[in-house]
Amino acid sequence: MTAVARLGYLDREKLPVARRMAVTFLAVAVLHIAVVSLMIFSLLRDVHPLAMGLVLTAYLAGVKHSYDWDHIAAIDNSSRKFAAQGRAPVSVGFAFSMGHSSVVMLAGIFVVSGAGIMSAVLQEGSAANMTLAVFGASVSALFLLAIGLFNGSAFLKANVLFRRVRGGGTVEETELAPTGMVARLMDKPLSRVKRPRDIYVLGFLFGLGFDTASTIAFLLLTASAALAGISFAALMALPLAFTAAMTLCDTANGMAMMKMYRSAVMNPSRRIGFNMVITGLSATSALFISALTIAAIMHDVLDLTDPVTTWLANLDLGHAGLLLVGLFLAVWGMAVIGWRRVRQTSV
Repeated sequence: MTAVARLGYLDREKLPVARRMAVTFLAVAVLHIAVVSLMIFSLLRDVHPLAMGLVLTAYLAGVKHSYDWDHIAAIDNSSRKFAAQGRAPVSVGFAFSMGHSSVVMLAGIFVVSGAGIMSAVLQEGSAANMTLAVFGASVSALFLLAIGLFNGSAFLKANVLFRRVRGGGTVEETELAPTGMVARLMDKPLSRVKRPRDIYVLGFLFGLGFDTASTIAFLLLTASAALAGISFAALMALPLAFTAAMTLCDTANGMAMMKMYRSAVMNPSRRIGFNMVITGLSATSALFISALTIAAIMHDVLDLTDPVTTWLANLDLGHAGLLLVGLFLAVWGMAVIGWRRVRQTSV
């Protein structure tokens, strides 16, 4: 066991950020190398015309899945919570994605091995499908509700501090932490989310629902490939390619959000407005997805027919996750331009 491995999670966060980022991306690279190795092994033994196309399709499905709004909301809001504590774990996105990917990998193995349980899980309306869907969605909704309220209280605090700064006052970094009844209430359930491995568990539980089109399409793709007679190595490359792509994008997103939030709290007097805006975006996204998920659960489980839950349950967010990422990047970009202008003016 190396000295780094023996360090506690708080001690590891004291290591240089560049070193921790390199190690995390190295783990992502290992996943990609494994995919390439499986494909080379498969092509050397059994060249199948569908193999490369299916692996590429699985990879693109993983990219698309990483930008689902629930992924973005969970990773961004978790990063905001850690940043508010003065911490900077760079592996939040990686841990969440690996947890989510573990479900995908297990499901892919079951499909390839011909396990009958997967037909029941994938069959729309079956007891297994409904149970997992409700469980996964419930975990997602409750976590996003809790952390959305927590970050919402941080947004309200930032708004008060922003007004103070505009009035000529100053702000200390410690004052950015959320306070009040909501923050105290939500701090208890969120107190167990202390380290990236806790985010792994959340990612795993999020993935149990099989609720996104990308995941279902990937599993059906795997089943079709098995029926087409593709080699076992190529079949196993499918869930691994999905995992590699999703992990790459989620890791990059998590690191970008951690850097963004950390930059917001390093100089609170100058950047309190930026902190307020991105915290508001994070809290809003989490609360919106939570409300949407709760409405969908109620609509499906209770067979509601009212227009409100029906509309929410059938709402197609499409590329909403990409839109949210775009909003964050736009805010960050405008803030960087503003900070540079201030520096040039002060020189």
